[in-house]
Amino acid sequence: MEFPVISMEKLNGEERAATMEKIKDACENWGFFELLNHGIPHEFLDTVERMTKEHYKKCMEQRFKEMVASKALEGVQTEIKDLDWESTFQKVMKEFALKLEKLAEELLDLLCENLGLEKGYLKRVFYGSNGSPTFGTKVSNYPPCPKPDLVKGLRAHTDAGGIILLFQDDKVSGLQLLKDGQWIDVPPMRHSIVVNLGDQLEVITNGKYKSVEHRVIAQTDGARMSVASFYNPGSEAVIYPAPALVEKEAEEKKKVYPKFVFDDYMKLYAGLKFQAKEPRFEAMKAVETTVNLGPIATA
Repeated sequence: MEFPVISMEKLNGEERAATMEKIKDACENWGFFELLNHGIPHEFLDTVERMTKEHYKKCMEQRFKEMVASKALEGVQTEIKDLDWESTFQKVMKEFALKLEKLAEELLDLLCENLGLEKGYLKRVFYGSNGSPTFGTKVSNYPPCPKPDLVKGLRAHTDAGGIILLFQDDKVSGLQLLKDGQWIDVPPMRHSIVVNLGDQLEVITNGKYKSVEHRVIAQTDGARMSVASFYNPGSEAVIYPAPALVEKEAEEKKKVYPKFVFDDYMKLYAGLKFQAKEPRFEAMKAVETTVNLGPIATA
């Protein structure tokens, strides 16, 4: 089994159909894929990586400094320097988030094309009738662990939201997904963005695409950097299977996923993150009759 790696530049030429097929296969059978040539400059990614690792180092050093008595003047100088550095770091991360948000929306339209949905459908569902998607970035660093067999790392779970874009360490692995009962490594690749699908896309596609269990295992060598960005529906967005996809599978209507307000799902997920997703969907079915669908925003 070869982990799906997709070069986005091939979407612009004669290999477009084959590349779209690769994306389709990855969404249907893996729930994960890795993007190369995604349009975010390599130099910019190098800057994000360098600053993220520096930030981690500074935070650790700062904690150490706080435990040791230091001269007041040295403390002031450090604070001034760090203040300038922090604002630069925040500026870079804000720019990075904007680039990833744009990439997420580009990917959603590619998924629409593969699903036979009108362009912009998924984005409109995420916006809901009176809001906008929520987008957040989480920066993590996993330090080396001398006894990884005794540490679980991040336990197995599916992501609750929409589409997740991960910029991970290209040297230290650790991310794994569950496929056909086996844990498979997501290969660390330089300048790549790892994409995985959340529970909301499973519901909207009526199970055609699946969110997949994944975990992070502890490693003995090196600290692993992870910058994960989550493009999720707005809290008031109403999530339900796309009618076009349900109609095509009318004979399986009994398998239709629930409809619910995204915020309600997140409240449920908060307490059940590390449990199977199916009972969450069933619980949402129990409350779906109270949802007022209303029109989907068209702009």
